Amino acid sequence: MKIAVRYYTKTGNTKRLAEAIAAAVGTEALPISTPVAEPVDILFLGNSYYAFSIDPEVRSFLQTLDKDKVGRIVNFGSAAMLNSTWKKVKAEADKRGIPMDQREFHCKGEFKGVHKGRPNDEDLKAAAAFAKKIAAE
Repeated sequence: MKIAVRYYTKTGNTKRLAEAIAAAVGTEALPISTPVAEPVDILFLGNSYYAFSIDPEVRSFLQTLDKDKVGRIVNFGSAAMLNSTWKKVKAEADKRGIPMDQREFHCKGEFKGVHKGRPNDEDLKAAAAFAKKIAAE
């Protein structure tokens, strides 16, 4: 099974999750500025809410994806206040004809002192376990 991990972060929180996920599934975590050039069965995509939506760079990245190169997207991320970006990512994935896995990983993320220290070691371990479970299916 071929797996890719891409992420977008402003604070570094999502990058930390991406690195834990990538290590768990034996690949490298790369920023969304790196295209998905080779076909993958699973694309783990890390992102968060910025101004009540996904960042325009995440939206642009999703618009570059080819349904013949990405089997499905698995969403993950962290946020200080809002939770899942799944619906926003799915709306963009649907436009490309790329399926979204129903499952996602989400945890609290530190922002301006809120949720200090998150994602923490337990969050990183949970993200890795989540990724391993999906990759093993």
